[in-house]
Amino acid sequence: MERPRGILVIISSPSGAGKTTLARRLLGEFPELEFSVSYTTRPKRTGEREGHDYHFISAEEFQRMAGAGEFAEWAEVHGNHYGTSRAAVERALSAGRDVVFDVDGQGGCALAAKWPGDSLRVFVLPPSLSSLEERLRRRATDTDEVIRRRLKKAIEELAYHRRYEHRIVNDDLDRAYQTLRELYVTAKRTLPGDASELEALRDGDRNRGDWEHAERLIAEGGRRAGGEGAPAAGR
Repeated sequence: MERPRGILVIISSPSGAGKTTLARRLLGEFPELEFSVSYTTRPKRTGEREGHDYHFISAEEFQRMAGAGEFAEWAEVHGNHYGTSRAAVERALSAGRDVVFDVDGQGGCALAAKWPGDSLRVFVLPPSLSSLEERLRRRATDTDEVIRRRLKKAIEELAYHRRYEHRIVNDDLDRAYQTLRELYVTAKRTLPGDASELEALRDGDRNRGDWEHAERLIAEGGRRAGGEGAPAAGR
């Protein structure tokens, strides 16, 4: 019997909205899940381990890999580069292994565009922009200027929710995780192939008002920035 392909669990959110916490909880409950370890040019932070949190490489090596087409997606974020190995993803899928991605909206859309039939895309939303700013400040690892830049970027990132099938408002961690868990268990049973059950869950997402919540956050972010309308999501 042919081994089924794995699935990509793509979890995205603005910085500080909780995607990493939710991803780690999912990985903790389902040990068969793998975490996609990205390549990055940023310096290693205290407690981070090579090959576990990231593959830490030089800017020169990163550019070589990007030029050779070795990344499924890559981007520059706050002056540092991040990328996902194309070969590593395909090896996991072909072997029937499921992989969790903790990536921004740009990266998530790029991954799903390459593996559309294998991807579960989930966008995590903060309960409010004030709570998002509070979470960024609670980290206490960045200067005020860096926090302001991160908050501006986070507000811009919200527009990517429109290109994701599913949204989760992270106003209660346990409830948010149960929604993510249900999406993963359903995707594991139905992808690739019949996604009707996932479509039903997506309808539930809209019925909860999660789409409207995201649009309200975008509008508020536009008012904060002194502009009108919402930024267009794109790679």
